[in-house]
Amino acid sequence: MLPPAATDPMALKITCPSCACRYAVIGAAYFCPACGHSAAEQVFEQTIAGIKATLGALDQVRAAMPDRDTAETTVRVVIENGLQNAVTAFQRVVEALFVELPAPPKARRNAFQNLAEGSTLWQQATGQGYGAHLDAPSLDQLARAFQQRHLLAHRQGLVDEEYIAKSGDTRYQPGQRLVLRSEGVTEAVELVERLVAGLRDDASSARSGQRSSP
Repeated sequence: MLPPAATDPMALKITCPSCACRYAVIGAAYFCPACGHSAAEQVFEQTIAGIKATLGALDQVRAAMPDRDTAETTVRVVIENGLQNAVTAFQRVVEALFVELPAPPKARRNAFQNLAEGSTLWQQATGQGYGAHLDAPSLDQLARAFQQRHLLAHRQGLVDEEYIAKSGDTRYQPGQRLVLRSEGVTEAVELVERLVAGLRDDASSARSGQRSSP
């Protein structure tokens, strides 16, 4: 719960393209509360916009809460939720794009939470992996963000040896807790946007090629 002075600028207002229901959320929305409609690409755009608005309102969150400790705890939760929502939004939109590709290979559940596995599946289906859209340092940075999301979702942010090995993030020791900055989450969100834009182009080209085949 946040005070109205903080929630107002963070609210994302959405109109459902299926039933025209109007609703507002903070952070992310994955389906219409009235009819359950999910338009993956539209939802992705709205979710990313919501994350950016939320991160941009952190000063207002701090100013609206008189207790400094409570304010900083709330800001930490908002930042961490932003990263988790960005990864989930990426997963959902890529899953939707993937199943519309011509003869996509079988993918396990939640495969697109893993960048390396998702890139391999995407290359099998389209001939191009994620490296066609992000350079190696950017992919490494995004992979670290995905690993951080995993820690937040499954270990309450506590670092383990698996995280260090998979992410290459040697700033932490096992047992320490992640400390995320809004700037880092913003960069991860921007990388997600760039990657999804490239994957959309891949999917469009694949579908066009299928239609033009004899």
